[in-house]
Amino acid sequence: MAAGEDTNEGADVPEERPAGATRGRPGRPRVGEETGPSRRRRIREAAVTVFATKGFHDTRVSDIAKEAGVAHGLVYHYFSGKDQLLQDVFRRTWMHIEMGLRTIEKTDTTAADKLAEVVRLLLGSYRMDPNLVRVVVLEVTRSGHLRAQVDEIAQAFAIIERIIAAGQASGELRDDIPSRLVSFVFWGAIDEVLTGWVFGTLDDSDVDVSQAERAVVELVLGGMRA
Repeated sequence: MAAGEDTNEGADVPEERPAGATRGRPGRPRVGEETGPSRRRRIREAAVTVFATKGFHDTRVSDIAKEAGVAHGLVYHYFSGKDQLLQDVFRRTWMHIEMGLRTIEKTDTTAADKLAEVVRLLLGSYRMDPNLVRVVVLEVTRSGHLRAQVDEIAQAFAIIERIIAAGQASGELRDDIPSRLVSFVFWGAIDEVLTGWVFGTLDDSDVDVSQAERAVVELVLGGMRA
């Protein structure tokens, strides 16, 4: 079982809230009233915020605890340290990405339509949570912190490669370039746009994100069509 997995959280029995007690924030229980999964989620979200702001190396567990509004020791109750927190953040993020890619692969559409959806899924993730994308780009894909997760990243590449290969086999996409190489070129275009937003070298308003999605689809897919 992967470290930090929430399947162990069933051991945490939700604390009973006293009659008439009010929540500290609409839609979110006060720290003392939270269940184990809720506390872990609070700590994880705080870690993303701090990692994105200070960087992994300059982040202390006490910084995460402060951002989460919990005691320093409570972070260690759920996570062994910031390394496990980063791993947990990555694993959960990549799980959702891979699920999205698998769903796209199974749709009954053309290869070009599927690849366009992949672009929207990956670039649209920045619009949904810029801090999370920043952490994944800077602290995972461009660092050596989680080299053990390279197999998980390879699975995403494999899905894209299969979509391209199917398009080549049907005659929809040009087949004079190996599907594996095409998948890396395709992924590279998406990754560089995300990196440009993370480093601030590309504008990242909602309009800019939409424009980038269209640019990758039209320029990259345009060159792939037979």
